[in-house]
Amino acid sequence: MITLETPLENIRGIGPRFLARLDDFGISNVRDLLWHFPFRYEDFSEISKIVDLGVGQQATVQGVIEDIKVRKTWKRHMFIIEATIADETGSVKAIWFNQRFLLAILKKGKLVSLAGKVIQTKEGGIALSHPTYEFINKHIIEQEQMTKHTGRLVPIYPETRGLTSKALRYLIKPILDNLQKLPETLPGEIIKKYKILELNDALRGIHFPEKIDDAREAKERFAFEDLFYLQLINLQERLRLKKQKSHAFNIDLEFVKKLLFEIPFELTNSQKKSLWEIIRDMEKSHPMNRLLQGDVGSGKTIVAVIAAILVARENKQTALMAPTEVLANQHYQTFKKLFSKFDKGAGLITSSGAKFFYGDNLEVGAKKPDAIKKIKFGEIKIIFGTHSLIQKGIEFNNLGLVVIDEQHRFGVRQRAQLISGDYNLAPHFLSMSATPIPRTLSLTVFGDLDVSIIDELPKGRKEIITKIIAPENRDKAYAFIRGQVKKGRQAFVICPRIESAEEENQKDLKLFSDWQKWELKSVKEEYEKLSKRIFPDLKVNMLHGKMPAKGGSASGGKATKESIMRDFAEGKIDILISTSVIEVGVDVPNATIMMIESAERFGLAQLYQFRGRVGRGEYQSFCFLFTEFKSQNIFKRLRSLIDAKSGFELAEKDLEIRGPGEFLGKSQTGIPDLAMKALQNPNLGKTAREAAVEIINKDPELKNYPQLKLKLDNFQKQVHLE
Repeated sequence: MITLETPLENIRGIGPRFLARLDDFGISNVRDLLWHFPFRYEDFSEISKIVDLGVGQQATVQGVIEDIKVRKTWKRHMFIIEATIADETGSVKAIWFNQRFLLAILKKGKLVSLAGKVIQTKEGGIALSHPTYEFINKHIIEQEQMTKHTGRLVPIYPETRGLTSKALRYLIKPILDNLQKLPETLPGEIIKKYKILELNDALRGIHFPEKIDDAREAKERFAFEDLFYLQLINLQERLRLKKQKSHAFNIDLEFVKKLLFEIPFELTNSQKKSLWEIIRDMEKSHPMNRLLQGDVGSGKTIVAVIAAILVARENKQTALMAPTEVLANQHYQTFKKLFSKFDKGAGLITSSGAKFFYGDNLEVGAKKPDAIKKIKFGEIKIIFGTHSLIQKGIEFNNLGLVVIDEQHRFGVRQRAQLISGDYNLAPHFLSMSATPIPRTLSLTVFGDLDVSIIDELPKGRKEIITKIIAPENRDKAYAFIRGQVKKGRQAFVICPRIESAEEENQKDLKLFSDWQKWELKSVKEEYEKLSKRIFPDLKVNMLHGKMPAKGGSASGGKATKESIMRDFAEGKIDILISTSVIEVGVDVPNATIMMIESAERFGLAQLYQFRGRVGRGEYQSFCFLFTEFKSQNIFKRLRSLIDAKSGFELAEKDLEIRGPGEFLGKSQTGIPDLAMKALQNPNLGKTAREAAVEIINKDPELKNYPQLKLKLDNFQKQVHLE
C-alpha cells in the first residue's frame, strides 16, 4: 500500500528521467507530489460532438483517428503534425507543432479523447490547436467513466522543462487511487465547527475536481490549514516568551522628560506613543517582542536609541543592528550628534574595525579584539553594528535590549545567541521596519509581535512633490534635474533590472512574457545613457546588487556598494543610478531628486519607500515616476502614490493588487503558495486565528492532538519567518 512517505523511486512507472525532473521541484516522495497543487484548471468537462464545434471554444471531442501526417514549413523551419479525428457527426483536424514523436503514438484506428481550443484555419475550416490527448475505449464513452486529461476539469500545475501538467496528472491519478486513507491532521471539532473539508476528500478535490466548487473548497481547506498552523506557531511563541524571564526596568519618567527636552526637536505624537508602549513592555519581567513600523524618515531610530539610553541607566547593554555597515555607522553618528553628553560608552563595531564614544566629543579607535573585550566586560553599554554582532566570539556582559533595523522578525536561533551573560534573563527585542505591512497581514504572519506604528513625519518636513512623467516630457524632466544638480543638489535614479532584456535568461523572459515588446530599463544601459549623452558634465555612478558589498572606494580602486554609498553621501557623486538595493540605504539630506524608471514594475509600497529616500533635509524634494505606458490602469495605480495619505494606506492597496508576496515573498518565508494567496482574505485569516486560540486555550502543548503536533513541527521547519 502506498503511504505519504513512500519514495517516488519505489512507485511503478516513475523512471529516472521523471525523478530528476521532480527533484527540480524538491519532490522526492508521495507527500511532496500530492502537495504540489494545481494553480488553475482548464474546463474541458463538456464533451462536444464534432458537428457542434465553434471557433474560440475550449472543447473535448472523442473519436477515431482516421489519418495522421507530418509536413514542414520552410519559412519557420517547423514540423506540423496533422491528425483527422472523426465521430458519428463529422471530422475535425488536430494540429501540433514540432512534436514528431506523436507519429509513433497516435496511430490510425485508435480511439482518442482530445481537449483543446478550436481555431480557424487559413483554408477557412476549423481545427483543434495543440490539444491534450489520451487513449480511451468504447466502454469509457458509453459509461462516461473518468478520464485524466480530457472530458473534465483539467488541473494545470507549476511545470518545468520536461515535466508537463499532463505528466503530473499521469503520475498523481494512480497514486491517489491506491493511497491508504490518511489520518486527519486538523482537530475534529475545528472541522465540524468551521465546516472544513476532510483531508482525503480535499486531496482528491484539489487534483481531480468534478466541478469548480470542489476545487475551491479543497483549496480553502489547505489554505485554512496553513494559516491555522501559522497562528498556532505565533500563539505558542507568545506563550514561550511569557515563560521566559527578562530584566524588568524601573523607568524614571522624569528622566525621560528631561531627555526629550534636550533633543533639538520635538518628537511627534506617534513617536511619543510608540516610546511609551516600548517603556511599558520593558517594565515587565518577560521579554518585549515588538515591531516598530514607520515610513522612511519617520524617526524610528531616535525612539529605539532613547530606549537604549534607558537600558544603559541600569547598567545593561543594548545591541542595535542594521543591515549594512553604512547604515550602522549612520546610526552611530546620529547618536553622537544628539546625545553628546552620554558617558556610559557607545561603540560602533564592524568587520572593518571599531570605535567608541564616551561623551564630550571623546572618541577613540580600537582594534576588534580590544572592542570585543570591552563589550564582554560591560564597559560599552550601547553597541551599533551589523548582524556580525551575533557572530562567534562576541560575548555580551549583560544584554538588556536588542534592536533590529529593517527586519520584520528576528530568528529564534539568533535570539538564543543573544541571551545575556548570566544565561537566566533574555533580552527585550525590538524590530524596526520601514516596510508598511498591512494590518491584516501583520496579524496573521507576525501575530506573536506587538506592533507600534509611527504614522507621522517629523515636524517641518516638506512634502515631496511627486509627478508621473510621460515619454514626451522626459527631456523636460532631465532639464529640471540638471538645474537642481547645478544648485548643488543630488539625485537618485532607480531601475528595475541590472542587465538588459537580451542578457536575461529564458526563464526571466518567460516571466515577463507580457512585456516582451518593451525592453525594461537597466542600470547599465541607463548609466551609459545618462553619463555619456544626457549628463556628460556631471558626476554619474551606478550601484547594483551584483557588486561586492564592502571595501574599496568608488572614486579610486574597486567600487563596492558600501564605497559608492559613502561617496554619494559625501557629495562626490551627483547622480546615482541603482537597482532596488537602495531601498534600505543611508540618509543623504542633500539628495532631493528621486527618479524611478519603469515605475509601473514596482509595488506601491516599494515606490513609497524609494520616495522616502529624499526629502530628508531642508530643501524641497521631488519624485519623478517615469513610465513608457499610457495605460489608464497604470496611471491610476501610480496616481494612488500621489493621493495616498500614508504608506499603510498604500500597503493595503498593494495587498489587493499584487498580493502578500510584495511584502514577504514565498522564497523568503517558506509559506506555501495557497496560504500566501489566502493572506489576501482577511476573513479566512480571522477564522484561522479564532480556531488556533480555541485549541491553544484548551491544550497549549497539543498533548491531546498528536497528529496536529507532528504536522505543526514539520510546518515550522518549512516556514522561516526570520
